[in-house]
This record gives sequence, C-alpha cells and structure tokens, in this order.
Amino acid sequence: MKQIICLHSLTPEQIQQLEEAAPGYEFIVKNKKDLSPELIQNAEVFLGWSKTIAETALQENSKLKWVQTWSAGVDTLPLERLREKGILLTNASGVHAIPLSESIFAMMLSFPRQIHAAVRNQMQNKWDSTLSAPGLTTLGEINGKTLVIAGVGEIGRETARLAKAFGMRVIGVRRSDKPEPNVDRMYTLDGLHEALGQADYIVNVLPLTNETRHIFNASAWNAAKNGVVFINVGRGPTVDTNALIEALNQGRIGGAALDVFEEEPLPAEHPLWSMEQVVITPHIAGDNDRYAERVIEIFTENLKAYVQGQKPPRNLVDYERMY
Repeated sequence: MKQIICLHSLTPEQIQQLEEAAPGYEFIVKNKKDLSPELIQNAEVFLGWSKTIAETALQENSKLKWVQTWSAGVDTLPLERLREKGILLTNASGVHAIPLSESIFAMMLSFPRQIHAAVRNQMQNKWDSTLSAPGLTTLGEINGKTLVIAGVGEIGRETARLAKAFGMRVIGVRRSDKPEPNVDRMYTLDGLHEALGQADYIVNVLPLTNETRHIFNASAWNAAKNGVVFINVGRGPTVDTNALIEALNQGRIGGAALDVFEEEPLPAEHPLWSMEQVVITPHIAGDNDRYAERVIEIFTENLKAYVQGQKPPRNLVDYERMY
C-alpha cells in the first residue's frame, strides 16, 4: 500500500479527514526520530520535513514524489536536490495571514503608544509618564501614517486590510506591481528604496531568495525616512543585521520589532537584546492554536487532486523563484 508519512501530531478527526481524501493510502503519523530507513524510503508523500530524513528520503531508490511542508518558508529545504528528483513541493502559505498580521499590529502599535517602554519601566517598579524610550520620544498614533509592506502575499494583503481600518496609507513592494485592494501604490522590488523613502512604518514579510537576501542593507536604510519603525516577521537573512544595528545606533531607524534573525536562537550576548528601542520575539509571530487546522485544510485540498493524478492546486513551489 502507498504510504503518506506525517511528522506532526494529528487529531483522530484530522486523520480520518485525510484518509477519506486518499482512499488506498496508508497514513503513518510518527516523530522523525521514530522513523526507520525503510519507512522513509517507502513513503510517497511527506507532510512535514526534517533534515534528519533528507538523506534517506532523497536516495535514488526512494519512492518520494511529493512534500507538503508544515511551514510557509522553504528556504531551509534541499531545493536543488528536490528539483533534480522531480519531487513536487507545496508549502503552507496562507496559514499565517491572520496571526502574523495581528502580531504585526501588536508590534506596530507598541511604538507610538510606547508600550515597550512602559513594560520595561514596570519591571523596575518605575512610574515615568514621559515614557522617553530611545528613538521614539513622544506618544503618537498610526492614523494617517504611511505603511510600506515588503512582500504583498497572503500576509501582506491581510496586513494592508487592517492598516486601512486604522486609517493608514499603504504602499506595497513585491515582484509584481499588479494592483491590490487596500494598497494605494504598488512597486516592484526595483522600487523598494523609493517606497522606503515614504514610509513611517516598514513591515517585511518577503521570502528568502537569492534576490531578497540582505535586501534590507545600509543602502536601504539610507533611502528610508529618518526615524522609521521597522518590523521583520519574514525571514532573518533578508536583513543585514550589522547594517540594521548601525542604523538603530545612529537613529535612522527609530524602533524595530524583530521576530526573525540571521542567527537563531539569537545569541545571549547579541547587542540587539540590550537596545531599548528594539522589541524581540522568538520566531513565534505566526504561531497560533489553529495552525494545524489550516495546514490540514491546504493538504487535504492538495491531496484530493494528487490522488487523481493532478498537480496540487495550492501553494506549489516554483523552484526557480524559491517560493
């Protein structure tokens, strides 16, 4: 019997849902550490991925035909080897739209309302109504401000919708300049610096590709409006960390909220930890209690097509673009 291996915990209801979508397939739900080489080699489909199974799963005699990742990003997968073997790859793009956009606004609102400064004062039993955190020295509001969203996919679209509800002007940056609802102007990546010059707030949700690696570098910060707030919930290596720190120290960036980093976990001695104008979260901005439900929804739709001999209709990764 053909086998599908899931590396993540599923409820009995979710397993039944998948079995009904793919009759004739055996579903195996196991931790990666509990998989024998024989099981890995015989699996036709993987739901989830791990470096520990890669070598065995990609051997010449393995039966692997399709990988559905549990994550939206695929930059850590062996893309070239998967492409060479003709393996279909789909990601979980779309599952993060609501939790990430809500995280973005939690981060964004903390700066004009100085919540991050108030929390630090609370830890010191300190009453200070001036809330004079470095970088942003007065209380303000986001209404009427300009938000630049770098990467207008599912997350960017939901972020733009929320921004409009807050009365913001929204500028988008992505590979295509095709218009989007709730985006006042769209630029291609070539126009990133022009867009940054108009931003009061920058949100980065770009995927990591050869084109976007270190796209937020010293030149980008020189092009940005002085005192801009930067929020990164995309990919750590899209940002040149040294250039970011320099811009923060010089006040060119008024504040930064960072969920992702070039090196994770962020080392305890890293200078970002001690910067009062920086908010740090440990790569959790997309986590929520409905994550598995949304991944299974995508996988089920793809699975129904796959067993009919069709390509998965949702989130098929383009190996050339790397997303």
